[in-house]
Amino acid sequence: MLPLGLMFVAALLAGGVSLQIFATAQLMEETEPAARSARAVAAALNGALRTSTNPQATLEAFVQSLGTSEAIRFRRLGTDLDVQPPEVQTPLGTVPDWFVHLLVMSESTAAFPVMIEGNQVGDIVVAPDMSADIYEKWIGFLAIACSGIILMLLTGAIAHFAARSALRPLQSLGDGLTRMRTGDYEQPIVPTGPPEIRKSAQEANELARTLKRLSQDNRSLLRRIVSLQDDERQDMARELHDELGPLLFGIRANTVALLESIPAGEAELSSAAAGILQSVETLQQANRRILDRLRPLYIQELGLERSIQTLLQNAKKQAGDLKVTSKIDTALNEVDGLLSQTIYRVIQEAVTNVLRHAKANTMHVTAGINDREVIVEVSDDGVGFPADRMFGRGLTGMLERVRALSGTLELLREEGRACVRCRLPAGDSASQARGSEQA
Repeated sequence: MLPLGLMFVAALLAGGVSLQIFATAQLMEETEPAARSARAVAAALNGALRTSTNPQATLEAFVQSLGTSEAIRFRRLGTDLDVQPPEVQTPLGTVPDWFVHLLVMSESTAAFPVMIEGNQVGDIVVAPDMSADIYEKWIGFLAIACSGIILMLLTGAIAHFAARSALRPLQSLGDGLTRMRTGDYEQPIVPTGPPEIRKSAQEANELARTLKRLSQDNRSLLRRIVSLQDDERQDMARELHDELGPLLFGIRANTVALLESIPAGEAELSSAAAGILQSVETLQQANRRILDRLRPLYIQELGLERSIQTLLQNAKKQAGDLKVTSKIDTALNEVDGLLSQTIYRVIQEAVTNVLRHAKANTMHVTAGINDREVIVEVSDDGVGFPADRMFGRGLTGMLERVRALSGTLELLREEGRACVRCRLPAGDSASQARGSEQA
């Protein structure tokens, strides 16, 4: 609308200049007959005054004969004849003064001298009435201006609706591309608008279908990888439990028997056997910790909520002075296997990172379910994440598990606390568990 308004103002200025140049000249040509008549009257009056025996009386009689005529008037020498531009009335009101002054120039008033005995006694002044001409020009100007305004508004309305009809499909296309950028490929873009935009929308929908298929394949592959990793960890845990566990137990039993059989005077031999016994016990504890990390057996036996609590209790024992608080939803006990393992692994890896790197005094763990997703948060008041936030092996494994379930993993810094926040889509079992708990 701004360019249209500027064009309209420019048109008005051009119209004003055109009126000043052409309409004024036309009015001067139309008043030329009146000027010629005034010149003839002045010549006749001067001739009569030259032949008259009483020129003054003849002049007065002539002035009386003019009466109140506004076209031709007599102006005595030394006096001013007030000739004002006419006030033109129209059905729409008075013609503005600026328009009258724009058309009527001082040259439109002509004066011819009146002589008595060689001396000028006045002038015959012609001031033609141009009201009708001004009225005509004003009506024409209003018609042009109104036509320009109507055309401007009509053009603006057409431009508005045309731009709107093009911008709405563009906005729809932009919104669809934004959804695609965030990973939402479900809602297609409606192909509307000009042919180019419709074609772009159709191509974007094809791209969304391709990306959706690739995303599904990627998630399926990640699920398979995670499942294979879990199977491999279970095999390793089984080997450690079934093979290494009995061996360590046998070594410990034999070492105890050896200690009992050593004579009282063999201090060095007793000390060596005690060292072997201590090393075996340390290996057994390390074996149990490795088993806990490879295969959280508590999930099947105690449920996810108790397993997480046990994990936090063990973490507190390892840290010593670390204050651990938690808020774990009991409905987590009903989630399916892969989701429960992912929740446990995320919390396990986050807690391990806090114990190893955070140098924190407090740690808070929350895990809960709402209608659509499972939210897990582990926060601490430690040193936080490194500036480059490079994902190590543990965080990379967490991220792979979360992406396999179409979830999100965030590393944040909120209110002076480092926070690992995980969001996972709640499966049917999770939703049913939440519904039964609320009931």
